[in-house]
Amino acid sequence: MEKKICQHCFISGHVQGVSFRYYTRKQAQGLGVSGWARNLADGRVEVLACGTPNAVDKLRAWLHDGPSLASVTDVQCQTVDYPDCPTGFGIG
Repeated sequence: MEKKICQHCFISGHVQGVSFRYYTRKQAQGLGVSGWARNLADGRVEVLACGTPNAVDKLRAWLHDGPSLASVTDVQCQTVDYPDCPTGFGIG
């Protein structure tokens, strides 16, 4: 079994009101990544992504672009403990 990692990310820019969380879940599910995405009061989107390093890297790369209506200006991620990650991918 391949090792799993978890990344906790904050995405800045025009990322709310453009279905960013919905498309993040769609991308994550296609990659076999679990976790969640939620809007923050300051206008950013917060994402927790857990899975194989390759799958999480692909999702993190996608976060830099997001869906077509988004305009991402910054993505900050850090590694967190894998056991803290849920199963499935939720939207909060």
